[in-house]
Amino acid sequence: MPSNYQNFLALTFATEEINKNPHLLPNISLGYEFHNFIYSHWRILENSFILLTGQHVIPNYMCGRETKCVALLTEMPWGASAQIGPLLELYKFPQVTFGSFDSTLMDSGKYPSLHQVAPKDSYLAHAMVSLMVHFHWTWVGLLITEGHKGLQFLSDIRAEMDTNKVCVAFVRMVSTVAVSYMSATQTHDILTADTSSVNVVVIYYDTNSRHDVNYNIVHHLVTWKVWVTNSQWHADLSGRNFILDPFHGILVFSHHHKHISGFKDFVHEATPFKYPEDTYLVMYWSNNFHCSFSESDCALKNCTPNASVAWLPRNRFDTTMSDGSYNIYNAVYAVAHALHAMLFEEVQRPTMRNRKVMKFAPWQYPHSVCSESCNPGFRKSSLEGKPACCFDCTPCADNEITNDTDMEQCVMCRDHQYANTQQNLCLEKALTFLAYDDPLGKALAGTAMSFTILTVAVLGLFVKHRDTLIVKANNRALSYNLLISLTFCFLCSLLFIGCPSPATCILQQTTFGVVFTVAVSTVLAKTITVVLAFKITAPGKRMRQLLVSGVPNSIIPMCTLIQLTLCGIWMGTNPPYIDTDAHSEHGHIIIMCNKGSLTAFYCVLGYLGSLALVSFTVAFLARNLPDAFNEAKFLTFSMLVFCSVWVTFLPVYHSSKGKAMLAMEVFSILASSAGLLGCIFLPKCYIIFLKPERISLTGIRHKRHSDGKKPFSI
Repeated sequence: MPSNYQNFLALTFATEEINKNPHLLPNISLGYEFHNFIYSHWRILENSFILLTGQHVIPNYMCGRETKCVALLTEMPWGASAQIGPLLELYKFPQVTFGSFDSTLMDSGKYPSLHQVAPKDSYLAHAMVSLMVHFHWTWVGLLITEGHKGLQFLSDIRAEMDTNKVCVAFVRMVSTVAVSYMSATQTHDILTADTSSVNVVVIYYDTNSRHDVNYNIVHHLVTWKVWVTNSQWHADLSGRNFILDPFHGILVFSHHHKHISGFKDFVHEATPFKYPEDTYLVMYWSNNFHCSFSESDCALKNCTPNASVAWLPRNRFDTTMSDGSYNIYNAVYAVAHALHAMLFEEVQRPTMRNRKVMKFAPWQYPHSVCSESCNPGFRKSSLEGKPACCFDCTPCADNEITNDTDMEQCVMCRDHQYANTQQNLCLEKALTFLAYDDPLGKALAGTAMSFTILTVAVLGLFVKHRDTLIVKANNRALSYNLLISLTFCFLCSLLFIGCPSPATCILQQTTFGVVFTVAVSTVLAKTITVVLAFKITAPGKRMRQLLVSGVPNSIIPMCTLIQLTLCGIWMGTNPPYIDTDAHSEHGHIIIMCNKGSLTAFYCVLGYLGSLALVSFTVAFLARNLPDAFNEAKFLTFSMLVFCSVWVTFLPVYHSSKGKAMLAMEVFSILASSAGLLGCIFLPKCYIIFLKPERISLTGIRHKRHSDGKKPFSI
């Protein structure tokens, strides 16, 4: 059939393409034999013996050929594979099937030398039902050829149809053996009764089926129906000499495969004048291009000039690469790459270097051993109570390799190396760090800059409204100071991203400790300011003097001085330095900053936590003080968020490794700073933008009197 001939052209095209490739099988020509297997048991076995021996039935003898074939490419269905598979398996003969995928051939114990290149049909049922749903076809018939693949497809499509509420009008399992011997009238009578009530019918066609089934279905039932089928059925349609109705409506589901450049031109150029030994092409040309055949010299005469198969309609010859041809193309390349790998392995062996001709059999030689050799990547493990020849092959542990067969021990790769996936070679580790061009680094840096811009914008908003009561309340100088310190808090996170240097390693922790101390001590000063303001009951009270003299503001330099002292001791004794981590990430050496003295680091962190806890306690005690602009509740919540972030940080930080540990520290800096910014300043920005009437003293007095509360101001 023309579809089968296109498969032959794909085989020829792939072979010629490989032979022209200087990088694949260099200095070697790839050849092939072509056998047309007839569907009969004894013919299939006879061809198998011819393939193995060169004669009809002479097992274990090679007659008439110097070299053996190295692999067998077949499109045989399950029945044929079950016959010749065990025979070829005796000789460990590699078989590559390019027919439709068959799950029963995946048994590696039964077919260890058989490989399939065709894709699975696992999504075929889902695709067909999606088409039904799209066109609102809810009454659909199923016409499926018998066999285990047909039954599997029936199970899959019924499940999909039930899920999508598409009803099955009928299910007809077509017996391939029975129908092939029925007359066309009998086939028509059986199937017409089922299909008369539906307009859409799904045909699942298995290549195991005989072509007579296909012909009878198409010849009698295709008109005025929409048929949804798979590519195998469509492939066998080509070449039929029947006339289809203009509204036959065949929808074919085919596997998507990439375009193979040059194949269509190769098919167009395939003529009997280019391949005079091709008898099929000679006959095909004679039937389609009005040639006369000269028996005297076995040549074609008086053919249409410059004729090409591209001139023929698609049902006569389809020049577009079919699924089967694409699978053959891949199968030929799979064999070529396997041969290339075998030849490369032979070249690497010292005993083979001086040989001019390398010969090898496609099978491993019918040997007697207790245990098979352990390949590289495994080590021999003795079995208790067994002789030394009997052993298990145990995979090497992580970062260990063996680079030869039957090695007793695995070798550990060095710290700057790592084992490849086959664990037979140590590779150099790549240097890495939390870079700005990493997705994680981009996300953290972008977040830091966004919050920095937002904080600067809030600062500008407060400066613009500096004379309003909402900004004056609770000391606007402290608000400015807190916003500036938060800006530096966000910016200091950028020191943790990028390639570390001695300067950035020192600045990371010192800057972090100092700017956060300024921010938290400012919150403490704001909280104490609120408390002192509400404790004033008379003009002569001492607390009023404390408030007027700015004593709460002195908390900031005092607290910051203590943190600077701790950082100075840290930098003077055991400061941070550049370090590498070769174990956290497979295949990478992480460049990172070692904190030096962990005791000093936790002292800085502990002091910051203690300061935050004091601020939270004072704010919590003052949370219920009455005032329109009392921010004690917001200060309480902000410190709660701050403390929660850093309490969570400690266990997560210690359970993280590599860049994740560094990213966790950056995230904690950003989250805690954002908590302070949002909890303290977001309510005030809300009032400035959406409640402008409340930012004046008149508005406050009006609101306080209406609430029955006494107004106040600082």
